[in-house]
Amino acid sequence: MNSATRIPLLVGTTMGGCIYSSSEKERVVQSPPAPTTVIAQAPATEPSRASNHLTRVKEEAPMRYAQMMAMTVLGALVVASPFAARAQTTKDKIENKMEQTKDKAKSTAEEAKTTVSDSWITSKAKIALFADERVKGTQVSVDTKSGVVHLRGKVDSTEAKQAAAEVASGIEGAKSVKNDLQVVAPTARKAVDANDKEIAKAVEGRMSRDAQLKKVEVRTDGGVVTLTGEVPSITASAKASEQARMVSGVKSVKNELTVRSANR
Repeated sequence: MNSATRIPLLVGTTMGGCIYSSSEKERVVQSPPAPTTVIAQAPATEPSRASNHLTRVKEEAPMRYAQMMAMTVLGALVVASPFAARAQTTKDKIENKMEQTKDKAKSTAEEAKTTVSDSWITSKAKIALFADERVKGTQVSVDTKSGVVHLRGKVDSTEAKQAAAEVASGIEGAKSVKNDLQVVAPTARKAVDANDKEIAKAVEGRMSRDAQLKKVEVRTDGGVVTLTGEVPSITASAKASEQARMVSGVKSVKNELTVRSANR
């Protein structure tokens, strides 16, 4: 607030902010205006360098983190690749071995199943033959391989031979019948049996003298020699037939030898 006080003076001067008037012989004192507080507002300026740097660091941090993570993962993959490949190889080997084991087990099971089936067919055929009055199969030998029933031995008549084949073919699971039964009259049975034993013994003696024929099995029914087993070559098989046929009393030779050599 401004105020003025008139004071009589002799001379007019100015001193200490007071104005003295010489004409009016009064001093006019003008109080200085009340001080006004001015709050200066700093002008808007651009962010400082430090602020800019901090901002950039904050903005670049995620990118740098992503790059570091990418490099870490890439490095881990590079380091782990040989181990992963080795592990995969080992896994493949294990799986292959497991598959081979499964195949082998399956094959063994199938073979066992076939063997059991053949054994079952043989047993059922023998039971049926012994029960049939036409056959009287006391001297009938039965063997089954892969469902094929093989009949060997002696019967009294042609009718008995046919009946035996009929009985065997009626067995469940039998695929076919191979009938090698020999017809021998009952009156000649003893002589024939004795003769068969002598023939078999003679043939076995010849086989034993040849290293390639030692494992040949010999059976004789009514003078008919049957050879079974394995030989190393087709030449050895032919030689076995030749040796058996040279024995006195042999009517014929049935060669059922298996050649185990791949080159037949």
